[in-house]
Amino acid sequence: MDTEQLYTEALELLKQLIAAPSFSKEEDITASLIEEYFYKKGISCKRHLNNVWAVNKYFDETKPSILLNSHHDTVRPNNGYTLDPFSPIETGGKLFGLGSNDAGGSLVSLLATFIYFYNQQNLNYNLIIAATAEEEISGINGIEALLNHTSFTIPLLKKGLQFGIVGEPTLLKMAIAEKGLMVLDCIAKGKAGHAAREEGDNAIHKAIKDVAWFSSYKFDRISEFIGPVKMSVTIINAGVQHNVVPHECKFTVDIRMNELYSHEELMTIIKQHVQCEIEARSTRLRSTLIAPDHPIIKAGLDLGSTYYGSPTTSDKALLPFPAVKIGPGDSARSHIADEFIYTSEIKDGIAFYIQLLKKIL
Repeated sequence: MDTEQLYTEALELLKQLIAAPSFSKEEDITASLIEEYFYKKGISCKRHLNNVWAVNKYFDETKPSILLNSHHDTVRPNNGYTLDPFSPIETGGKLFGLGSNDAGGSLVSLLATFIYFYNQQNLNYNLIIAATAEEEISGINGIEALLNHTSFTIPLLKKGLQFGIVGEPTLLKMAIAEKGLMVLDCIAKGKAGHAAREEGDNAIHKAIKDVAWFSSYKFDRISEFIGPVKMSVTIINAGVQHNVVPHECKFTVDIRMNELYSHEELMTIIKQHVQCEIEARSTRLRSTLIAPDHPIIKAGLDLGSTYYGSPTTSDKALLPFPAVKIGPGDSARSHIADEFIYTSEIKDGIAFYIQLLKKIL
C-alpha cells in the first residue's frame, strides 16, 4: 500500500475517532473503532479492557520487538470551544476536533506505519502496535495494564521489547527525556483556639514555613536535557471561619523531577527539611531518558530531526524499557479550545515514521 492511500485512510479513521467521545475510562467506542479498522485490513488484533493491540504478520518469538504506542482517550472539552468538539471539521488545511492533535494524529500515523510494514518479511525486529486508554489521567487500566496482561507478554518472553516509539504531538522532534511526576499531599498540624485570645497553635503559620521551603529549595543535580527538579505548591486549604485559629492546613505540591533523582530519594530529602506530614499519591510516573546514541535516535537525526527534553509526562513514563516520544502535531495545541491538527502534519508523520523504522528494520 502506498503512503498516499495510507494517509487517506488514516485521515478518515481520525475523523471517526473524533466523532466518538472517548474521555479517559470511557474509551469503549473508540477501542471498537480501532478493532474494526484492523479487521477491515484482515489483521488479527486483541483487546484488553480498552487497549487494542496487534503484531506484524511474520512475528518471530526469536526476534526482539519494537512497541509503537499512542492513546485514544481524550480530556473533556473546555468551555472555550466555539466548534462542536465531536464534529471533525476539515477546512483550511486543518482538521478540528477533540483529540485531533492529542493524540489522534500520532495514533493514526502509527497505525498507518504499522500497516505499511505488516506484511513484510525478514525484518530485524517484530512490530507491536498498541492503541491504549487512560493516558490523560495516567490511569492503571491503560498501557500499564496491557504490559502486565498475559496474552500480551507471553509472546515476548524470549526476546522482549527492546524499545518503544510513543506517539504524542512533538512537531516530529524527538523527546528523549521526560520529566517524571510526584504529587504530594501535605498537612501542617496545629491546635484550634479563639482568634481573639492567645490560644491555639496556628497551622497556617506552620504551613507557611514549609511552603516557603518548597518554593525556594534548589536540588543539586541538573539534567542536561530537562533541567532541574521543579516543585510548585498548587493548592492550599485551611480554616473554617474567621475567628477560629485553624488546627490544620492542607496543601498540595506538584513535583516535576529529572532523571537524576528517584521518587524515593526526593522524598528522603524533602522530609529532612519540612515539618508537615507528607504522603505521595503515586510513585509510578518516573523520569525517563533514552540515550542520545541509541540507534532509533541516530536514525531520527539522520532524517533531520532533533532531540530535546520534554517537561510534560506521557505513557513513556510507564514503559520499563527505552522509548522516544515523537509525533505529528504540536503540544501547544493539546487541550486547547477548538483543538486542531494540520492534515499535512499527518501525512508528514506517516512518512517520517516509515523512514525512521526503515533505518532500523
